[in-house]
Amino acid sequence: VQLQASGGGLVQDGGSLRLSCAASGRTFSNYVIGWFRQAPGKEREFVAAINWSGGMTYYADSVKGRFTIFRDNARNTGYLQMNSLNGEDTAVYYCAAAIPRLGSTWYTGPFTYWGQGTQVTVSS
Repeated sequence: VQLQASGGGLVQDGGSLRLSCAASGRTFSNYVIGWFRQAPGKEREFVAAINWSGGMTYYADSVKGRFTIFRDNARNTGYLQMNSLNGEDTAVYYCAAAIPRLGSTWYTGPFTYWGQGTQVTVSS
């Protein structure tokens, strides 16, 4: 599956953005979709994941209550709604897709397919 992330930009502290992850090539609904981010000088970190049906979600503690992950399988697109943004959310955001291994926790991947990243910058 090929993934393309979009929707990043410059937003003021406290503002909102919605990222999109458009998929093509294979059956989108087969995959867990995850969002990750990498800030300058830091390692990439997990942000959120959603299972194939959209019925289960999982968030990093740092974004819980502010970010919402959802998907539209009919449109082959995943989304990350980000509210109450602050400077610590500044990063390149990546979407990724995974088919969980049997017996593993569904949101742990492995995330095999990655989009190209979209920059989110929060200004104070």
